[in-house]
Amino acid sequence: MEVEVKLRLADANAHRRVTSLLSPFHVVTHRQKNLFFDGAASELSERRAVLRLRFYGDDERCVVSLKARAVLVDGVSRVEEDEEDLDPRVGRECVAEPGKLGSVESRVLRRVKEEFGTEKGFIGLGGFGNVRNVYDWKGLKLEVDETKFDSGILYEIECESVDPEGAKRLLEEFLKENDIDYSYSTASKFAIFRSGKLP
Repeated sequence: MEVEVKLRLADANAHRRVTSLLSPFHVVTHRQKNLFFDGAASELSERRAVLRLRFYGDDERCVVSLKARAVLVDGVSRVEEDEEDLDPRVGRECVAEPGKLGSVESRVLRRVKEEFGTEKGFIGLGGFGNVRNVYDWKGLKLEVDETKFDSGILYEIECESVDPEGAKRLLEEFLKENDIDYSYSTASKFAIFRSGKLP
């Protein structure tokens, strides 16, 4: 079970202020492309599951993820997640021909076939780009995202934690002390992508 604090930043100015204040704690910046898939007969979406391929940079890394039964309440997301690395060339072949997902040697994709019965194959749903700045701050790994959807840009802080309420309290204190507008995230990035509009 992945448990994350998700706080939405109001705008580009709030994002700039956060990344500036956190700059001494910067670890790495990831340029990500997130692409999503469903079974040809909507086998995953009907059961509130998501299959994602995430590419990093110029395809130096690809991660396949299965997420299921996501719940997002008061800025804390809880979701079942299973993921593993996949050869980026194989990932790109699957983007070009989603049906190939059914024949790739992968523990996660084997699980998708077994649990969701995707015998009819897969379809691509599209996706979005994300620039993720990662910070090591007060013992927390913060991920500050700038996500580009067709409908606009979303700015968000994510923090995976075994103590989400404690992490949320620290983050909220930091944002309030620095007069940065934020709110609790109310939808996952995938849900925003599928809706076609920012919340």
